[in-house]
Amino acid sequence: MGIAERSSTQEQSRARYPDEEGYIERAGVRVFYEVYGEGEQTVLLLPTWSIIHSRHWKMQVPYLARHFRVVTFDGRGNGRSDRPQVSEAYDEREFAADAVAVLDATATERAVIVGLSLGAQRGLILAVEHPERVEGAIFIGPAYPGGGKPIPARLSPWDEELDTEEGWAKYNKHYWLRDYAGFVEFFFSRMFTEPHSTKPMEDCIGWAHETTPETLVTAQYGATLSSAEARELAERVQCPVLVIHGTEDAIASCTRGTALAEHSRGEVVLLEGSGHGPHARDPVKVNLLLREFIAPSRQAARWVRGKSRRKRALYVSSPIGLGHAQRDAAIADELRKLHPDLEIDWLAQHPVTAVLEARGERIHPGSAHLANESRHIESECAEHDLHAFQAIRRMDEILLNNFMVFHDIVRDDHYDLWIGDEAWELDHYLHENPEEKRAAYVWLTDFVGWLPMNDGGQRESFLTADYNAEMIEHIARYPRLRDRALFVGDLDDVVRESFGPDLPLIRDWTREHYDFPGYVTGFDPADFADREALRHELGYLPDERVCIVTVGGSGVGEHLLRRVIDSYPEAARRVSGLRMIVVAGPRIDPASLPSHAGLEIRAYVHDLYRHLAACDLAVVQGGLTTSMELTANRRPFVYFPLRHHFEQNFHVRHRLERHGAGRCMDFETDGPGEIADAIAAEIGRDVDYRPVETDGAARAAALIAELL
Repeated sequence: MGIAERSSTQEQSRARYPDEEGYIERAGVRVFYEVYGEGEQTVLLLPTWSIIHSRHWKMQVPYLARHFRVVTFDGRGNGRSDRPQVSEAYDEREFAADAVAVLDATATERAVIVGLSLGAQRGLILAVEHPERVEGAIFIGPAYPGGGKPIPARLSPWDEELDTEEGWAKYNKHYWLRDYAGFVEFFFSRMFTEPHSTKPMEDCIGWAHETTPETLVTAQYGATLSSAEARELAERVQCPVLVIHGTEDAIASCTRGTALAEHSRGEVVLLEGSGHGPHARDPVKVNLLLREFIAPSRQAARWVRGKSRRKRALYVSSPIGLGHAQRDAAIADELRKLHPDLEIDWLAQHPVTAVLEARGERIHPGSAHLANESRHIESECAEHDLHAFQAIRRMDEILLNNFMVFHDIVRDDHYDLWIGDEAWELDHYLHENPEEKRAAYVWLTDFVGWLPMNDGGQRESFLTADYNAEMIEHIARYPRLRDRALFVGDLDDVVRESFGPDLPLIRDWTREHYDFPGYVTGFDPADFADREALRHELGYLPDERVCIVTVGGSGVGEHLLRRVIDSYPEAARRVSGLRMIVVAGPRIDPASLPSHAGLEIRAYVHDLYRHLAACDLAVVQGGLTTSMELTANRRPFVYFPLRHHFEQNFHVRHRLERHGAGRCMDFETDGPGEIADAIAAEIGRDVDYRPVETDGAARAAALIAELL
C-alpha cells in the first residue's frame, strides 16, 4: 500500500482535507481512499456509479468527520482510482470487495456504511456477505432493483441504436459515445430536479468528465444485481437500515426506497420535493439524519429556568473583510448599553477574531471548527482580480460546514438571539431548513443582489438571477424567519438595478423587506475634528504630506500594494514632504514587498481608522469599510475596485458616487505613472462629501434590542 501524492490538479479550498490517504490494489486495479477524523465509530461512504467519484460526498465529510471517523474511496472507473478496460472488473461484487479491502487497509473492523443510488447494491452485498464488518446501513436514493416502479433509464434498450435522442433515449451506449457531454448534462438535470440546483449540477458534470464514455460503457457491461438477487439480499440483512429518498426522484422512484426499507425491515424517511441527490441539494437534513442514525443524540439544549436568566446572543461575523468586525463590535457595544446583562458569544474566524480578542470579546470555542473562508477567497484571486460571485459559489462546502458548526452550537446551548452579519451560510440554510430556527434571528448586510459582470455573458447573467430568485423565494415563503433584516446604510445606497429578468428592482424589493439604520462606522468623526492634534498624537509632522496605502485584512491586495510602491519615487519627486505608509495587513509578509528610501512598510497599524482620519490621502482597494471611513472623515482618497468583484464595482461604487467620494481608478490601465499623477492631484485636496451617519450603530442596536 503506497501513500498517494496530492495531485497538482486537486480541487482547492475543501472544507476539510483528509488525515490519511492511500491506495489498495486488487488484481492489478488500484483504488484510492481517504480517511478523515478519528473516533471509535467509523462511517464508510461507498462509491456510487462510476460517472462520478467520492467528492460527491463533500457536503457530508466535514460534518461527519467532526463526530466520527470517515472513510471514502473512489469507485473504480473515476477519480484517482484505476479505470480497468474489462467489464468483469465492474461487477458489483468487485466494488464490495474493494470496500472490504479499504476497511482492512484502514484498520477498520466495523463501520456504518452509506451508499447513494447504485451504492445500495454494493452496500447490500457488503452487509449480507460480510455482516461482521457492518454495524448499520444507510441507503440514499437507492437504485434498488428488488421492488418499486421501473427506473426510466431501463425502459429502452441500452446497447441498441435508437431512432430518437429525446429524453431517456439518451441513456444509450451509442449516444454516450456520440455525445457524452449531452448525456451528462441531461442525466444530472434529472438527478437534481429541485429548482436552483446549478452548483451541484455543475459539480457532477465536471466530475463526470474526469472519466470517459468508453470507461462508462465498459462499466455498464459489468454484472449488476437482478431483481430476485437484490430482494433476497435485502431480506437477509441483519443490521439496522435507514433509507432516505426524495419524493421527486426522477431517476429511481421513491417506491424503490420504500420497497428496500420494507424488505430489509428498516426505516424509510421520504424527503418531500427532493430529487435523486438530496445529500448534495438538501445536505442539512441528510447530515442530521445520518448523525442521528449513527449515534442518536441524548443532549438537550442548556436552559436556565426563571426570569433572572441573563439574555444570551450568538453573533456570527463574516470573516471576508475586517470591516464586519468593527461595525459588529460597535453594534454590540450599543446593545450592551440597552441590555447591560446581555451575554454575547462570537462565532468567528481569523482575522475577525484578532479584532474581537483585542477588545476582550468571548470567542465561542466552536469557532475552531469553522472552515476558513478568507483563505478560500485568497485562493481564488489572480492579479488584482477576484470573481467574487463565482468564488462564493465555489465556497459551498465551506459554507455548509460552517452552518453545521453553528447548528451544533445552538442545538446544544440556548441563545435568545442570533445575529448574522453577512453570514451567508446561516441565512441560506435557515431558509432551506426553517424548522431549525430556535431563537430570534437578525440578518445584516451592506449590499443586496448578486450582479453579473459585464464580461460574464449570458451564463453569468442567468446564474446571478437564479441566485437572486432563490433568495426572493426564500423570503416570500418564510417572511418571518428573519425577525429583523437590516441594511447597513440608507435606501438610496441600494443600487437601482434589477435582480434579473422578470424579477423586481433591487431598491424596490429592499425597501419592502429591510430596515435602514444608516451606515455603521464604529467611530464618531467629531472625535477627529482637531486633525492637527490627532496628527501630533500619531507622530505625523506638520509639514509632512501623509499618504496611507492599505488593502484590508486579506492577501488579495498584494499586487496593488506593489504597484503603488512602484509609484512612490515619482510621487515623492512631485509631492514635497511625501510620507507614504504601506500597511501590508495580517496576510502579506512586509519583507516580501519591495521598498524605497523614505517609504515605510508596516505589517499592522493599530486603530488604522484614526490614521486614515489624520492622513492627507489614502490609496485603497474598492472595499466598502475603508472607503466609507475615509468618506466619513472627509479625507481624499483614490480607490481601485478589484476586477470582477461585483460588490466593489457596482454596490460600493454606487454608494461612493452618491456621497461624491473618492477617485476611482482602473488597475488594468493605471500604472505607477498614473498613480503618481493621482497622488499629486488628490493629496490634501479639500473635499465636499455627503455626510455619513454617526448614529448607525445605535439605531441598529435599538432595532435589534426589541427582539430581546
